[in-house]
Amino acid sequence: MIITFTMFLIGILLGFIGAGGSGFIIAILTVVFGVPIHTALGTSLAAMVFTTLSGAYSHYRQGNIDVKAGLTAGIFGAIFSYFGSRIAVGIPVDSLHWLTAGMLFLSAVMLMTRLFLVNRLKETNKSETKSAVSFLIRAASVGIVTGVLSGTFGIGSAPFIQLGLLIVLGLSIQKSVGTTMLVILPIAMAGGIGYYFEGYFNALLLVQVLAGTMIGSYIGAKFTNHVPVPILKIAMVLTPIMAGATLLIL
Repeated sequence: MIITFTMFLIGILLGFIGAGGSGFIIAILTVVFGVPIHTALGTSLAAMVFTTLSGAYSHYRQGNIDVKAGLTAGIFGAIFSYFGSRIAVGIPVDSLHWLTAGMLFLSAVMLMTRLFLVNRLKETNKSETKSAVSFLIRAASVGIVTGVLSGTFGIGSAPFIQLGLLIVLGLSIQKSVGTTMLVILPIAMAGGIGYYFEGYFNALLLVQVLAGTMIGSYIGAKFTNHVPVPILKIAMVLTPIMAGATLLIL
């Protein structure tokens, strides 16, 4: 119950800032509850499958998903997310803590780019009609890079995916946000399967995490529109930074 209640509080924060928060979940599970980091990585990826499913469906209904781009990047991402999970198993625990923390700090940098340079990207980024081969290469590159990052470090890589869709594939801001949800689904599923086959999966822990975060995020989302946008952006950037700092405690 303590884990569920803690995840409930984290869920309120994540729902408020509109983030998946896998990094924060990993940090709390390992530092506060002593869960082995490999198990925490597998649990966070499995949890993302459920937490992003409703978001992807909602964005699809609103027309914010480029299905072709999302499926292409997602399929390549899933393949390399699975391989990423196999890579993580071979990384020593102490090193994996440092590497995951570093990726969370890098996520914060990417998120700042996404949040504070968004208008510039909107003005300069335009979709162009290119050949099918060119599209496949660009979509595959987005999937491969983000898939490896997600599978190896157990993070959602949403800022990386969004920027990839914006810059590499030329999607609009709205499309990049919605399509990211679709890309994350197969990546999280394949990565979670990889950790499962390696023995780093705890079904009870997954239920506890989901019970807390899903209820908490539903409540937290109700506060999003009542806070000034600058404060919301700062909170979004500080969340992965705090998660990374928490991991460095070990």
